[in-house]
Parts: sequence; C-alpha cells; structure tokens
Amino acid sequence: MSKQKAPRRVADNEALAVGTTIRGSAQKLNLVAELIRGKKAEEAMNILAFSKKAMAKDASKVLASAIANAENNHDLDVDSLVVAEASVGKSITMKRFMTRGRGKSTRILKPFSRLRIVVREVEEA
Repeated sequence: MSKQKAPRRVADNEALAVGTTIRGSAQKLNLVAELIRGKKAEEAMNILAFSKKAMAKDASKVLASAIANAENNHDLDVDSLVVAEASVGKSITMKRFMTRGRGKSTRILKPFSRLRIVVREVEEA
C-alpha cells in the first residue's frame, strides 16, 4: 500500500509555480509582481522582458515555469491563461560580516525572497 496522492493546492483550471530562493528583497520583488497581476500570460511575459528592474528576470523564469506547468501537466490552453495570483514573501537571509574601522565589524544581511505565481485558464466572451 502506497501513500495517497497529495491533493491539488489550486483549482482544476489553474497551474502553480514557486520560486523559493530569489536573490533580493521581498519589497523589490513585489514591485515587479504588481506589474503582472491580473494580466494575460503573454502580455505579462512581454512586460517582464522589457522591464528595467533586475528582479524581472527571475520573475520571468517563474512565470514561464507556471505557463509550462499549465500546458504540460494540466492540459490548459496557453493562449487563454491569466496571471491570477502573484504573491511575494520572505525566504532565507544570509548573514555576512564586514570589517570596519578601529577593529570593529558590522553585520550585512543578504535577503532572499519567494515568489508564487498562479495562472488560470479563462474562457473569453
């Protein structure tokens, strides 16, 4: 007897992708996530491709993964996908030390973020 399959965390017409360790603060990543919330998947990819923000490159990879999951794993139509959810949270923080004057040192925090993108198939009217 094997273990039962885990239930889906999203609906049947949705697909999910999560980027767990994206280098940069959650505040900066959220600025990029705001650009694509509610947009069509193709339009969101174009927005991220031409954005000047450095975090857009990592967000684009996660969005591409969500689209690929929708197409290959859940048999959804790629042309009718919409970014239903783009949520950002904190992940790990690396602690580093930097030497300062008079023999002292200070702590440098290098934050990581996580990005969760859900794409939904929507019928067009």
